[in-house]
Amino acid sequence: MELALSTGSWVAVGVGAVVVLWVVITFNGIVRLRNRVNEAFSGVDVQLKRRHDLVPNLVKTVKAYAKHERETLEEVVEARGAAEQAEAMGDRQQTENGLSRSLDKLIALVERYPELKADGNFRRLHGDLVQIENDLQYARRYYNGTVRDHNTRIQQFPATVLAALLSAKPREFFEIEDPAERGTQQISFDDVE
Repeated sequence: MELALSTGSWVAVGVGAVVVLWVVITFNGIVRLRNRVNEAFSGVDVQLKRRHDLVPNLVKTVKAYAKHERETLEEVVEARGAAEQAEAMGDRQQTENGLSRSLDKLIALVERYPELKADGNFRRLHGDLVQIENDLQYARRYYNGTVRDHNTRIQQFPATVLAALLSAKPREFFEIEDPAERGTQQISFDDVE
């Protein structure tokens, strides 16, 4: 009888240890993924800030050549301001998409001003913008990948039980809302020499 209690006690201790180990590993995994999502969003945020910082110089350069294009220039400035003020993920996506549309209009405007396309300052700003857009695209892909991993982890059973106890919620993807923007980016100055 004593041997049976002893074996039963060891089984209970073993099961308890496995449960505790699972809780620790799952908890640490959820925390690790949450931190990766936060870090990934920080990368997106840095690229958005770089783009926001570039816009005034780009507008100023275009303005020197295209003085009567005030409406387009004001639209870009307003879109930049709205994008900088947005805080919630949905608002950020919407305002950043608006800024992208405004920048596309600004870039299309350049086609009407050959002397602007030849301006060294504009060409440098254009190169910076293209690089920022590429970096931003990479940062968004990385962010969305970490969000996918995080959401998958907290929604799978049995981890979902622990995730609910930790109030871990699914995160939103950084998506392009406008279907027209899902195609090729219109910010291309490959023909600028």
